[in-house]
Amino acid sequence: MRVDVYIDEERSESELRSLQGWLGQEPAVRRAVALTLREKSAKPGSMGGVFDVLQLVTGNGWSAASFVLSVAAWRQTRPRAPQVTIRRGNIEISISNGTESELRRVLAVLESMGSEGEPGGSDAGQGP
Repeated sequence: MRVDVYIDEERSESELRSLQGWLGQEPAVRRAVALTLREKSAKPGSMGGVFDVLQLVTGNGWSAASFVLSVAAWRQTRPRAPQVTIRRGNIEISISNGTESELRRVLAVLESMGSEGEPGGSDAGQGP
């Protein structure tokens, strides 16, 4: 399964690097997730070279709850908590204010998605 994380901010690359480091130190996330910084598809005429997506590839040990709580904790360490957008398949959801109800909604969406990012599917037995 693949999950993409975007930061809606001018300094998105440095924030994504910070989030990558934070998640890499979280044992529950580190065990089940490969973290990679990537470029979005380059637009024609653009120079590229800027990482603007943190890609998570997960296996069977994926814990959406640990991931969402880790992202929320990381946001609290930022001087100005950035909006974090999480995309899985064709579904996108954002953490903008970090309230408990918002985090529950993000978690419910992530847990309800199948291996192709479609709601209602099952990841049972699926590899990355």
